[in-house]
Amino acid sequence: MDSIFKIVDRALWAQAEAAGRFDGAPVDLADGYIHFSTAAQVEETAAKHFSGRNDLLLVTVDPARLGAALTFEPSRGGALFPHLYAPLPFSAVTDVRPLPLGGDGRHVFPPLGSPLTGEAGA
Repeated sequence: MDSIFKIVDRALWAQAEAAGRFDGAPVDLADGYIHFSTAAQVEETAAKHFSGRNDLLLVTVDPARLGAALTFEPSRGGALFPHLYAPLPFSAVTDVRPLPLGGDGRHVFPPLGSPLTGEAGA
């Protein structure tokens, strides 16, 4: 697997950068792990959980840098989603970029199969 993705509130990510660690969003903290999506899942995740939000970032992560704390577990309809049972190390983040809304109200994603260059790497 090339990359996994985390959709994060811009302000929360700024707090994490200032603190030097990302422990997760409130839903992650409540569930006990950080939720991620694969390239095939991330657009549905945005539509289902972040509809209409324009204050978001798309964080790209190299799963090979996460070690044994990353597992794939069944979620929506039995699909396997990546879950990280540890803080996200910034060394695993390969790109961070805005996730804007398009004119149709859906989020506009970059091509997820190509190298990304964003506003703030880690």
